[in-house]
Amino acid sequence: MIVTVVIPCYNVANHVEAVIRDIPADIAWIIAVDDCSSDHTAEILDRLAQADSRIICLRHEKNQGVGGAVLTGFKKSLEVHSDIIIKMDGDHQMDSAYIPALIKPLVENKADYTKGNRFRDLKALRQMPVLRRIGNLGLSFFIKAASGYWNIFDPSNGFVAISNEMLQSIPLEQIHKRYFFESSMLIELYYSNAVIQEIPMKARYGDEQSQLSVTRTLFEFPPKLMKAFFKRIILKYFLFDFNIASLYLLFGIPFMVIGTVYGVTNFIAYSQHHVGAPTGTVVIPTLLIILGFQLLLSAISYDITNYPKK
Repeated sequence: MIVTVVIPCYNVANHVEAVIRDIPADIAWIIAVDDCSSDHTAEILDRLAQADSRIICLRHEKNQGVGGAVLTGFKKSLEVHSDIIIKMDGDHQMDSAYIPALIKPLVENKADYTKGNRFRDLKALRQMPVLRRIGNLGLSFFIKAASGYWNIFDPSNGFVAISNEMLQSIPLEQIHKRYFFESSMLIELYYSNAVIQEIPMKARYGDEQSQLSVTRTLFEFPPKLMKAFFKRIILKYFLFDFNIASLYLLFGIPFMVIGTVYGVTNFIAYSQHHVGAPTGTVVIPTLLIILGFQLLLSAISYDITNYPKK
């Protein structure tokens, strides 16, 4: 099988040579995409390419973000007829020793897409910077809800591998080109019914600096994830299919809304007149809210267990 490694590179002159040096010899192609770096990354890649015929150097004249660099590498990997494409960052945080474990489910046709999981090992988890640890854990729940892959515990991990067939089945033009790339990939993979497996691995943190700011994460990610969540629910349960969860949502949401509005309206009205509300006025909205809440819980339970498995 032709296995290709795609490396998005942006100002990684201090690390990219070690990354490429550690890649196993049986990797057919190494596609390094210089995303308009301002340091000596381009020169280092050219020098390495002269010594190793596996290396293909691509260069962006304008910075497109990590997603844009990866997509450029993905498209090139399809041109060289790769069977499996691996994405590694150029900052040496990802250990290439895990490549065999990462591609094994793809080779055995047990998965279409594999991701690293840094949260299985408590010792490795302690080595992760505290701010990054909190951010990853906080975003994980929202990414799961938006993508539908509730079985993924480390959705923001960028050490991934994908099969040629699956890569060709997803609309690459829909993938976000910057730091929302990993989440955007999961969202699009869901519509192709891709089976995803996580591979436990340790992350390495040295003197590299993360390009993703906390402010950008807090203000840019939630709106995108919220939009993706509602889009997924509408497409999955009302356009592409109609099942028991569709009924739960169809009745649960109106019951919750009607019960809440009816209850609050009557509470305000009777409070203004200093009169106690009749029993029926209290019981009816309470029952509607409880019933709606139970139906929504059933819908959530169904959604959590209904991620692609085959």
